[in-house]
Formats: sequence, structure tokens, C-alpha cells
Amino acid sequence: MSFFESMSKVWRIGAKQLFLGVGNTLLIALVSTVIGLIIGLIIGVIRTIPKSRNKFVAFLRKILNFILSAYVEVFRGTPMMVQAMVIYWGYAFAAGGKTLPLIPSAIFIVSINTGAYMAEIVRGGIISIDKGQFEAAQSIGMNHFQTMVHVVIPQVLRNILPSISNEFVINIKDTSVLNVIGVAELFYQATVLSKMTYEIFATYAIICVMYFILTFTITRLLRLAEKLLEGKSNYTIMGSQSDPKAEIHVRGEERRAD
Repeated sequence: MSFFESMSKVWRIGAKQLFLGVGNTLLIALVSTVIGLIIGLIIGVIRTIPKSRNKFVAFLRKILNFILSAYVEVFRGTPMMVQAMVIYWGYAFAAGGKTLPLIPSAIFIVSINTGAYMAEIVRGGIISIDKGQFEAAQSIGMNHFQTMVHVVIPQVLRNILPSISNEFVINIKDTSVLNVIGVAELFYQATVLSKMTYEIFATYAIICVMYFILTFTITRLLRLAEKLLEGKSNYTIMGSQSDPKAEIHVRGEERRAD
């Protein structure tokens, strides 16, 4: 049997099974990236709270920062496959053999792993914002959280969008490690299918192509979203109160030159 005949056989037998795996992979990756971003935003905001003059509050802040730093370091410094085994089977050990549902477990595992990376991405994005904007917000009476919500975070999200997109693509590929706890994502389905058909090379060649199509398509869609968020390259700033007819025309070339 030729290679293409083997691929045709695998596809004929397991197409439905593989598409089910694709659906689970996308669901886990998308939901986990969103939850991880929320975790990262919360941690980023907390870790950038200014130091308090109150000693007790400053002490609590120090403890909280230590806990958050430990979380980030542990989950960035260990493989997600190991994290999946420890969390899933650790719960089973503590619960006397009772296990969690697989898909919610997978989302939880990938979310907290992503959250650790997002926390550092968000923190870097916050630090990159000009300090003058913080001072301006405080001068009109905003506290730290109001400044973050209304002034800083909208800019941070725009600046870190490429990193968020990259995390989403990484999560699509990294869901493959969840097969160690039996999550029926794409890699797991391919493993089962290869044992059914005895066409190992053809099966994994097919999912290699499927992973590439997924990541390539999503990357292009996210880049398109980034361009749409940039807005028009040519625009006009309307006149001032003293001279309504005064206008400033800005072209794309001028923006890039700046």
C-alpha cells in the first residue's frame, strides 16, 4: 500500500474522530487563553500597586507579591505535561480516587499555565506605559485601579495583542500534552486512530498538516485583527475652538516617520 493510499485509508476511517479532536483542541486553547489573559491582567494590576505608607498594608502587599511571584515562577519553570499529571492525579489522590471531568480539567490546567506567562506579559506592558499618564490620572483624582481600568489597560491590551495571539497559537499546539491524562484532543484522537489502522506514519502526517492549517489560519486572522485595531493610516484632526477651519492632515508615511 502506497503512502497516499495509507493516508486515504486513515482519513476515510477516522475523519470524524479527528475533527472531534480539532473541536476539543480549539475549545481548550481559546477558553484557556481568555481565562489566562484575565488571570494575567489581575496579577499585573496587583503587582504594580504603589507601595503604601501604612506598614500593615505594605506587609500584606509584600506577602501577596511573594505568593503571586511564586505562582508565576513555578508554572513558568515546569513543563505543562508535569503540571497536568500533578493537578489531575493529585486531585484524584486527595479525593480518594475520584477524578475531575476531562475537558474542564484541561481548561483549568492550560489556563493557569497561560496565566503565569500572561502575568509577565501584562506587567511588561504596564511598565512600558509612560509614567506621565499615571501622574495625570492621579492628578484628576483617580486611584490605582481606576487608572488601570480607564487609562492603562486599554493601551496595554493593544500593545500586547501580538503576544496574546502568540500564546493562543502556542496553546493550540500545547494541548497535545494533555493526552497524558486522557483528554480527547487532536493528538489523542490520532494516537487512538493509529492503533486502530496500524498506519502510524500516515496518521501523524495527517495531524501534522491539520495542526499547521489551524495555526496558520488563526495567525493570519489575528494579524488581520491587529491591522483593524490600528485604524486608518490617513486621518484629519479637526480645528481648534479659536479657528474651526484649522485642520491637521496626518498620513501613514508621517506616522511611520514619527
